[in-house]
Amino acid sequence: MTPALPPVSLMDCEPRPGDFRARLPRGVRGIGGGRGFALAGRHRGRRAAALLAAVAVPAFAAPHEWTSLQIGNAEAAAATVEPMPFEQGGLSFPGSAFYYLASDTAPAPDAALDADAHWDSAAAIGPAARTLRAAGSAVDQIRAVTCLTQAIYYEAASEPDAGQRAVAQVVLNRVAHPAYPKTVCGVVYQGSEKSTGCQFSFTCDGALARIPNRLFWLRAEAVARGALAGYVHAPVGLATHYHTIAVHPYWADSLNFIGTIGAHRFYRFDGPAGAPATFNTAAYTGGEPVAAPRPRLADGNAPDLDPVAIERAFAQGHTAASSPPTAGTPVRALAAPAYSAALQARGGDALYTAKALPEASGIRPEYANSGQWISRPGS
Repeated sequence: MTPALPPVSLMDCEPRPGDFRARLPRGVRGIGGGRGFALAGRHRGRRAAALLAAVAVPAFAAPHEWTSLQIGNAEAAAATVEPMPFEQGGLSFPGSAFYYLASDTAPAPDAALDADAHWDSAAAIGPAARTLRAAGSAVDQIRAVTCLTQAIYYEAASEPDAGQRAVAQVVLNRVAHPAYPKTVCGVVYQGSEKSTGCQFSFTCDGALARIPNRLFWLRAEAVARGALAGYVHAPVGLATHYHTIAVHPYWADSLNFIGTIGAHRFYRFDGPAGAPATFNTAAYTGGEPVAAPRPRLADGNAPDLDPVAIERAFAQGHTAASSPPTAGTPVRALAAPAYSAALQARGGDALYTAKALPEASGIRPEYANSGQWISRPGS
């Protein structure tokens, strides 16, 4: 019987990796051998000397420039600050303004101003409108929301919230004014029966054919619902008119300018037409017409919507824009501007009266009173 052999392992047949070691001459080390390292060490000193010479030679050649390496003297006088070119006479273009920093000696915050000082903008805005709440049936309320949303969307879809609320307030101010329809839809679509004269341009320029953007429509609808729920946008006061900043209509100079909100300029009536007592929010009782343009009529059969005619009609005691003053009717006199006591002491309105005009030989009669305050327009 053959005896069993013990199992043979590969480790018993092959030498361990540690048994193979390279035996190199002592002088061969690294790449290039010992001689390469010796040459590199020999040149290191030469390179350092060359670098030191490159730095030191320019410094010794220009000793007067060594001061640039010194630390600044804290006690040295500060450099003179020259004025900017726009602060020097003759270096600014004609008509340009000079701008300077505010003085450190500003007046005290509680310093009293002139007792008679006033701001025309504050007087122009006047009191805020009264709350106008939705009334009538459910159909009336739906139509009112629709028409007011249309006015806000097509007139101020890209405006900020203040601009959209201002447009809504103008519509409601007209509803409360006796010269305009007593319904929201009636105000929005007023003038659409004429070939020209739409009070809101989108009602007759084809804008209604465009499908509104849902996001912007819902935003405008939220503003409309808030206005009909009683919100009053005080910054526009009792404004009844506005126009974009890109145009200047003929009536803009005849009404009181309130201010600019977004891309629109807002105005209110002067005199009795713009008095707070003229606006009656209780007059709104519903009865909203269909939210659509009115059937076209001949221009001669449509009422006159001229804001200047409305203003003059109220000045004469009328309450409707359909009865404008006839030719030759005297127009109410406008009050002269109010001046502070200090300005009155200097002469008041006489300071602005033309006194140094040339002799009449070179002035046409219609220009003889140029520069004087016109207290009666048309005179």
